Amino acid sequence: MAERGSLDLLGPSTKRAVGAILAGVPPDEAGAAGTTNGAAMRIAPVGIAVPLDPAVPVATSLPTLVDQVVMASRVTHDTGIALAGAAAVAAAVSAGVSGATIAGATARGVAAAHIAAGRGHWVAGADVAARIEWATALVAGRAEAEAAELIDILIGTSLATQESVPAAFAVLAAVPGDPWHACRLAASLGGDCDTIAAITGAIAGACHGAGSFPPEAIAVIDAQGLGLAALAGELLALRDLLARGDRPGSPAS
Repeated sequence: MAERGSLDLLGPSTKRAVGAILAGVPPDEAGAAGTTNGAAMRIAPVGIAVPLDPAVPVATSLPTLVDQVVMASRVTHDTGIALAGAAAVAAAVSAGVSGATIAGATARGVAAAHIAAGRGHWVAGADVAARIEWATALVAGRAEAEAAELIDILIGTSLATQESVPAAFAVLAAVPGDPWHACRLAASLGGDCDTIAAITGAIAGACHGAGSFPPEAIAVIDAQGLGLAALAGELLALRDLLARGDRPGSPAS
């Protein structure tokens, strides 16, 4: 990344963890202070790949997903706050892929955040699950301009996980039926609005489908040559394997 001039794109928790590892700190200790939102921002692929059926009891389905979130995040974000935020996003995405509404996906996200808050290192900070519940109730039913003001003033839009993740869920509560509109609202908030918009779009897209976004917006992304459509297809294929109880590379798969 340094050779490509992209090192400055790393968030503070990831940059600190990379520096620690380069200095000889074991990977399982490098993320002990990571509390910012990088894990939540990049966790959507885990939500796509790991099945979470809304019809299955939370106690049965969520722990496996949270385990995968922790495995994907702990090197850089091994704190209860960061893992709770990442688990909330992953669970909401997974529930959306399985057909959940925004409200249903949010409920699964809250439940996952409760579980993940007990993982990783403890750090002082507000409870992510409680703040998601509070933030979504705060803006539900309000006019868009009023909701945006409340998100900015009360919920917060910084890179702190306990602000930006609840902010994304609040945007979805304010604009539950229009994913593209929700993304644009999130991007207009200020603060770490690119991350908030990315989380918003991941959950909204999972619940409403890729067809809910304007073709011209998708074309801009496709033009970057990242192969995201093919990657999404591979993640969905992995999800199907896991839903059947197969393991990748096993004879059954």
